[in-house]
Amino acid sequence: MVANVFNFGILLNTYLVPFGLKIIAALAIWIAGSIAINGFAKLARRALSLRHLDPTLANYAISTIHVALRIVLVMAILEVCGIPTTSFAALIGAAGVAIGVAWSGLLSNFAAGIFLVVLHPFKVGDYINAAGQTGTVTEIGLFMTIMTTDNNLRVYIGNNKLFSDTITNYNVNDSRRVEQRCQIAGGVNPAEAIALLTERVSRIPNVMPAPAPNVTIVEFNALGTLLVVRLFAATPNFGQVNNDTNIAIAETARAAGWPAPATYQVSVPSAPTPHSAPNSAPDSAPAVPGNA
Repeated sequence: MVANVFNFGILLNTYLVPFGLKIIAALAIWIAGSIAINGFAKLARRALSLRHLDPTLANYAISTIHVALRIVLVMAILEVCGIPTTSFAALIGAAGVAIGVAWSGLLSNFAAGIFLVVLHPFKVGDYINAAGQTGTVTEIGLFMTIMTTDNNLRVYIGNNKLFSDTITNYNVNDSRRVEQRCQIAGGVNPAEAIALLTERVSRIPNVMPAPAPNVTIVEFNALGTLLVVRLFAATPNFGQVNNDTNIAIAETARAAGWPAPATYQVSVPSAPTPHSAPNSAPDSAPAVPGNA
């Protein structure tokens, strides 16, 4: 019995107590390190916001700092537990190669996300058209970009697909050109129509005076004359000016009494052909002998 107690005491003092102390130390380091990392991340985010850094770039920086500090924390815990970090680093490297091969698509999205941040073709809040989608950018993440479409749908697009496609940014310039077409009938005088439309669209609210509104002839077709109305507006006012331009064209046509453009089909009777000429009157009946 004494031998068993003695052996248990040796086991407790030699193995269990040191191992338990290491576990307690590892937990304490993890808790303290997590609190410190979260606090540092908050301070870094606040400092970046005070410097008016782009939100996307700030998120990338905070995420990178957070991941790097977590790796350092795990390495410190492994050292406390007596696990050699050199072999662990080699294991991480091998795992990284395997993950890189398996997740090549995700890594390409990650690389494209970095280029999107560095080249800055758009930012959060911009209205863009890319990858077959049109909407407002709400978030640029590490692997995907989130957009909200005009019909209030949230669309998630992989950064690689987004970066490899043509990107149209509607907010990057201060002004945009509104262009609407107006088809008038052949009986309407184009010069008078141009004068009426130019005067009317110039009175649309938020239309820029320079470049001045312009109405010109695009083509002549079977319906009559096709006009195009061009005017400029500040980018935030584009939607309002575009809608008001359509209304102005309709009001001008109604007030001037322009007829609706339409094609007309005229039926012309065809001339008779020689084969369809009426037959001549039949000859008189031959005389019958004895009836003279």
